[in-house]
Amino acid sequence: MIKSGRSRVRWRILGLLFLISVVTYIDRVNISVAGKEMMPLFGLSSVQMGSIFSSFVLGYALFQIPGGWLGDRWGSRRVLTLAVLWWSLFTILTAGAGCLFSGSLIGVLGSFILIRFLIGAGEAAALPNFNRTVANWLAPSERGLGMGVSIGGIGLGSAVTPPLVAWLMVHYGWKTAFYATGAIGLFIAAAWYLFSRDDPCEHPGVNPSELAWITQYPAGSRPGASSTRPFAELLKMPSVWFLTFSYAMLGYIAYIYLSWFFLYLVNVRNFTVLKGSIWATGPFIAMAIFCPTGGWLSDAITKRYGHRMGRAGVGGAGMFLTSLIIYSGAVAREPYTAIVLLSLGAGILYATVGAYWASTIDLSHEHSGALSGLMNMGANLGGTISPTLTPWIGERWGWPAALSVAAGAAFLGGLLWLGVKMDKKG
Repeated sequence: MIKSGRSRVRWRILGLLFLISVVTYIDRVNISVAGKEMMPLFGLSSVQMGSIFSSFVLGYALFQIPGGWLGDRWGSRRVLTLAVLWWSLFTILTAGAGCLFSGSLIGVLGSFILIRFLIGAGEAAALPNFNRTVANWLAPSERGLGMGVSIGGIGLGSAVTPPLVAWLMVHYGWKTAFYATGAIGLFIAAAWYLFSRDDPCEHPGVNPSELAWITQYPAGSRPGASSTRPFAELLKMPSVWFLTFSYAMLGYIAYIYLSWFFLYLVNVRNFTVLKGSIWATGPFIAMAIFCPTGGWLSDAITKRYGHRMGRAGVGGAGMFLTSLIIYSGAVAREPYTAIVLLSLGAGILYATVGAYWASTIDLSHEHSGALSGLMNMGANLGGTISPTLTPWIGERWGWPAALSVAAGAAFLGGLLWLGVKMDKKG
């Protein structure tokens, strides 16, 4: 008997995006843990280590729009495959950065900065092409959830990295962490290329019922259809820039967790390496839980009350709440209270992610890759600043002040949502 129900290939595609997201953040966070061994070995100061962290974010920020544009033009199947292969190979090369030709040419610090920049350039294609894939593969009522699940891999990847890398460092040395995590990416790239397709119509596993559900697009905006609005015209919309600057605030905060949270627990709160690596998973577990939950909530409210409440309402309220919770954690004296509050702040921060990314699809389905690349470029320009600025503030005025600045960034991010109009004219 032939089943007449809707096939579920889109959820398998989403599952692969989740795995790629996990890998991106394993390869992004591994150096923040390995830095505990690298800093004394190579004589790197906290500010120099911050510049290595920032070089990744700079490369990641600069190549967001090109990465999204390539996905819109050539399809996310090929672009994501090549991107994962690129950053996985440079992750492996990180282990030998001091011995490579670049090390003798521009010094050990310069070599690490260059390789991290190139990893960032490769990873820049990931999230815009997630957005391109979600735009093509999920129905309008599933997009917030889709991006929440996809980017929720950030939480899992970041959560497993500290204990994994710490364990590898203790037993096999810090270089092994880069060899192992880079190799994982090579396998994920192959899986994505073999199973994914750019358009649901091209996938043999998609039945007519699922295809009809997915393709609930406005006229002229089906995947592969010609653009109905030039990308340059989108850049004239105030909503695009309010969204981008708001997401820059999210990026500023996120990179504090990604770059410094483990070292904050070890160097400031005086945890051991292994104990700190366990507690450092708190924010990322919260991200993994709240990210898809927030995306689902954004979709549910959008369906019932419209885009203004479902996207801007969820995004703005989440950023205001994040501000309050991070500030409370920043000034908490008791270490475990601080960890719980700061972890919850990270979770609420990422509960807004689905609303941000779904908004770029709602504003322009046909340019969702490039438009989300622009927005994410804003996040990572913000993220370029925080890995270096945060320890600088911490050394001069204390870590409560450094984290309070992050709370202020969240509050500003919430205010900027007030300028986002989801009628596609703002």
